[in-house]
Order: sequence, then structure tokens, then C-alpha cells
Amino acid sequence: MASISLRGVQKAYGDGPPVIRNVDLEIGENEFCVFLGPSGCGKSTLLRMIAGLEDVTDGDLSIGGKLVNDVPAAERGVAMVFQSYALFPHMTVFENMAFGLKLAKKPKDEIDRRVREAARILQLEALLERRPKALSGGQRQRVAIGRAIVREPGVFLFDEPLSNLDATLRGQTRVEIARLHKQFAKASVVYVTHDQIEAMTLADKIVLLHSGKDTERYGSIAQIGAPLELYHRPKSRFVAGFIGAPRMNFLPAKVASSDGRGVMVTLADTGEAVRVAVDGEPLRPGQPVTLGVRPEHLELADDASAEATYRAQPECAVLTRTVSLVEQLGEHSYVHLDQPGGAALIAKAPGDTRLKQGDGVRLFAPSTACHLFTEDGFAVAALEPLELHA
Repeated sequence: MASISLRGVQKAYGDGPPVIRNVDLEIGENEFCVFLGPSGCGKSTLLRMIAGLEDVTDGDLSIGGKLVNDVPAAERGVAMVFQSYALFPHMTVFENMAFGLKLAKKPKDEIDRRVREAARILQLEALLERRPKALSGGQRQRVAIGRAIVREPGVFLFDEPLSNLDATLRGQTRVEIARLHKQFAKASVVYVTHDQIEAMTLADKIVLLHSGKDTERYGSIAQIGAPLELYHRPKSRFVAGFIGAPRMNFLPAKVASSDGRGVMVTLADTGEAVRVAVDGEPLRPGQPVTLGVRPEHLELADDASAEATYRAQPECAVLTRTVSLVEQLGEHSYVHLDQPGGAALIAKAPGDTRLKQGDGVRLFAPSTACHLFTEDGFAVAALEPLELHA
């Protein structure tokens, strides 16, 4: 088993500014940690620093309690699975999986045992004598994973391993990786992806990384936490907008008043009032803020049911909009809503919704499902504690 610790880690190339800034991170034994973020935020660079394929410009990087800043990649006890598979085309599946063990001069019978056990786990037993060109993309990725497994490392590193697969194979291989992590319970996993579904379904812990100028202001890490923590309690507008698809609706607003139940804001474009269950102590009347609410937390209703719903839920705000587009995706639909002079909204609806362009609707926004962000982009703390099972 091996934990990973990064303290004040930075990476710069030449005399240029750091591309990785002020990373403080602890990844525990048997933890599945996902590096998530937009393109160019340094996810793969940070992973390669852990692997020993990139130098650490500043700070301390430890694996299993041992400082490894100057330790060669081959001596770190980690195994990496690359996006491009990196298989030797002239070798069979067996030879590809055994290659690292042969370099380490392991006994022949031990190599055979490890390779065949990994092949059994990954359902590659019938393919051991084939070469990569005779395999599908999913099979090649399993061979690459098998090559990592046979080394029995303390840490597995995955660099966007599913990005070259089609949607069906991505789903299947994602399930296999999750199953493998439970089977090899002693190993820690660090996994790089830009795919939210992979991050939310695989991770024990997500490390969401900033990109661009945000790294200069705040450092490379935007937020660290369990998947549902980032979803329900984003610490900034950046996190709120990145986690969730479609992304959170953002509406400009101003603080009207606050009390023990939260903050009342007025939408800047329409004048509609919305109560938000957040701590209003640091806010002042008239202060510009941004209201955030996710499409799946907006409830659509027709005019006949609107009044009854509002009376039953006095903490729900009522917004009036006009349907501009309906995306029907089968199980559910996304309804795009506009109002002259107002910011556009997206709401989630049942797949069989009969709404159509031009229909007028009312939306209900529960106070506990709404978020507030200050002008500098930071979230105002919620009044209620986070329940990750909800």
C-alpha cells in the first residue's frame, strides 16, 4: 500500500510561469482519486510528476512516506496506464504484459503466474497469443491495464485511459476499472479525466483543477472533495459551473434582505424575488451577487398547478418564462426558457413532456437548492449541513 503526499508542489518550464501552482494534496491508501478539469489545466502534468516522468520544480512529493522528488520513475512503485495504450505492436498480449517483469528479472514461473492471473481477471485468457493489431480498442486498453496489474504496484496511475473508446466501450471499461479497484483493495489509484461521468462514478475523491489566470489567483486546485460534495456544495462559481451537465443556471441578482432563514435576492433582469438558504451575515442589501440553480432542481408546472404548489412550498420561488427549445433525450428532456430582458434558463423535465416552443410556464426554485456567489466568484455558505446520501 502507498499513500501520496504533495506539499507546495509547483511545476514550471524554463523561466516561464508555473503551470502547476501551490498544490497541497493527500491521497490515502486504497483511495481512488480523480484529477478533473478543463483542457490545459495541468491534470496530466500533475500525474506525470507523481509517476516521475516530469520533475518537481518546487515542493515535496512523497509516496508511501518516502520523499521521491529525485527518485527515478522505475523505482517509485507506481504503474501507469497511458491514453494511447503504448503497446508493442510486434509482441503478443502475453509478451506485452510480461515485458516489465522481464526487465525486472523476475523468475519465469512467477511471470507466467502473474500474467495469467491478470488475464483471467481482465477476461484476456483467449487473447494471450494475439498481437495488438488483432484486438479491438477496448481489448487493447485491457491489455494496457493488465500490464500495470502484473507489476503489483502500490499506486496505479491512469492518464485519460478511456478517451479513445466509443461511448459503449467507455461505459463497460469504466465498470471494469471500478471493479478492479475493489479487487486490488491495497492499491491507490490516481485517474486523470475531463469526463464528469467518469469522475463522479469512479472517485472517492475529486481534485478539480483551475486553468488559465485562475491558477495565478487561487493556485491550481479549485476544490477537493467527494463527488457529491462538489455537486451539492461547490466552493466557487467555477466549480458550480464545471460540475453538472447541463451546467448550473447563473442569474445576476442583488441582495434585498436577509434573516435567519436565508437571503432574499432580486433578479437583476426581471425583478423576481428568490429566497436562498444561505448565511446572509456577510452580505449587505444592494450587494451584487449571482444566483445559481441546477436544471434538475427547477420544477416545471403549468398555470393550473402553479398556485397550489407555491402555497404548499412557501420557500419556493416562482419564476415565469417562455419555452424556446425542448431537447428530448428519451428518459428526460431539457427545456430551454427565455424571457425578454431576462437571462435564459434550462430546466430538466420528463422525457414525455408536451411542452413546446412558445408555451408559457412557471418554475419553482426551492430555497435549499439555490446557491449564491459573490462578485469574486466564491460561494456563500449554505445554512443546512451537507448530506452526501441525498
